Amino acid sequence: MTAPSRFTCEQIFARLDDFLDRELSAAEMRLVQEHLDTCATCTSEHRFEATLIRDVREKLGRIEMPPGLALRIAERLSDAAGAGDADPKQQTG
Repeated sequence: MTAPSRFTCEQIFARLDDFLDRELSAAEMRLVQEHLDTCATCTSEHRFEATLIRDVREKLGRIEMPPGLALRIAERLSDAAGAGDADPKQQTG
């Protein structure tokens, strides 16, 4: 199967989050950008999503983390990674 030369609006909406996170291949990034350059509806949705993400990141950047939270998170992640090798039936939540 050959790669598409254009994306439909439906295909753009399905890829928009990954586009904003820069998680698409270079070819897909190009196709999404080409579509956004010509489609006002998708551009409006892209602008909304991008603004929402920017605003959330900005607000999260102003929240002060409680002392020790980063350490507790790292410990839990480490414990969870180690538990991934264990029998899931024996794990308790």
